[in-house]
Amino acid sequence: MGAAAQLLIGIGAICGVSTFLAVLMVIADATIANYGDVTVTINDEKQVTVAGGKPLLGSLMEEKIFIPSACGGRGSCGLCKVKVTSDVGDYLPTELPWISDEEKAENIRLSCQLKLKKDISIRIPEELFNVREYVTEVASLVDLTYDIKQVTLKLVEPDTISYRPGQYIQFQVPEYELTPESVYRAYSMSSQPSRGNEIELEVRLVPNGICTTYVFEHLREGDKVIVNGPYGEFFLRETDRDIVFIAGGSGMAPIKSILYTMAERENPRKARYFFGARAVRDLFLLDEMKDLETRLPGFTFIPALSDPQPEDNWKGETGLITEVLSKHVKSGDNLEAYLCGSPGMIDATVKVLLDTGIPEELIYYDKFA
Repeated sequence: MGAAAQLLIGIGAICGVSTFLAVLMVIADATIANYGDVTVTINDEKQVTVAGGKPLLGSLMEEKIFIPSACGGRGSCGLCKVKVTSDVGDYLPTELPWISDEEKAENIRLSCQLKLKKDISIRIPEELFNVREYVTEVASLVDLTYDIKQVTLKLVEPDTISYRPGQYIQFQVPEYELTPESVYRAYSMSSQPSRGNEIELEVRLVPNGICTTYVFEHLREGDKVIVNGPYGEFFLRETDRDIVFIAGGSGMAPIKSILYTMAERENPRKARYFFGARAVRDLFLLDEMKDLETRLPGFTFIPALSDPQPEDNWKGETGLITEVLSKHVKSGDNLEAYLCGSPGMIDATVKVLLDTGIPEELIYYDKFA
């Protein structure tokens, strides 16, 4: 046997042993370690006692203290940050991609990754104490496209919710075949706040997605759904600047909420909405957008298809939404922008907007993975 082959076998053996030991440590930590009760002190005022060994995010949620999280605690959104004012050990590798050097200096941690092994002190924004849990009932389920479903939830207890157009809630998925325990996923509300006794969501089907599969295959009218919220800083700022909205797919939801609220309040600001899709079958709410153009004199809706099919007979804009945006927006003077869509789309769009001269602080977005 050659030296190279022996080296590869040796490396493989080391990797295998390391993986086995890592798995054993995870199993031992989950099944053997007993951390007892842990006290969480919040903002030097409120204290809760929870069972040790669980992530901080879920433990707080059980106490009806809700920290924003778009991914349901998987460590893939970076939203569930809290400031820790006691010693809890070093950062985990799963936290570091989401924590800046400035945040490290402030000991900002991801609550979904921070397992409670001893008493801890944290600080959270005071407004999170106002986030509430709501019992709702499914009022209707409507297919907007082949892979986007509109879900309308009637508020039961409490029976009203107050929020800013553009904000989101967390949807509780009960235990079923894809998840051994209930989990939460974040969805922007597409309804306007004036509909205070109900909220509307636009859920896009993701293959094997825990929440989307549940909504598409199991959810029925009349079912009870638990949500909590509202969350988020994605809302229309009160300025006199012209507005650029950019979205794709279910990123329509928060912008629809903002636009309908603008129409209700007769907001005179000039606004252009660039909506990206692949083909005609991916477009939806076109009639609603045309109606808004009549109700909002300064509003223009600009859909664009990146891959129109011959049978679409598409006469509108074509190309990636960034290309269409560059064609229409030459200068960022007196503009502010609102984006909602995939992380890749948002990153590419932000670059285009910065090139037009829009200051980064005037570009607002929801980046849900």
